[in-house]
Amino acid sequence: MSTAYSTAHAETLDPPRSSPDLDVRDLEKRTRLMRIITRLIAVSELGSREIARKAGLPVQKVSDLLAGRLEHLNIDELNVLRRTLELEAP
Repeated sequence: MSTAYSTAHAETLDPPRSSPDLDVRDLEKRTRLMRIITRLIAVSELGSREIARKAGLPVQKVSDLLAGRLEHLNIDELNVLRRTLELEAP
């Protein structure tokens, strides 16, 4: 079997993934924000429910963030969490 055939055949079976939600730059930004936010949460005296209430987000969003489920939060939500926690910082 030639390499050209196997490569072409493999491309039809496993097409390249292209999802606007998984843009590398966007994912890097969200990852950086997640790290900042988790540090702010660690030094905060607030619980998840209180943080979510002050940020105006569902508690599940904070839980998703702490569990590393970054795909459940967009950049705007992460920025709201960051601003909320920075205002509460000692």
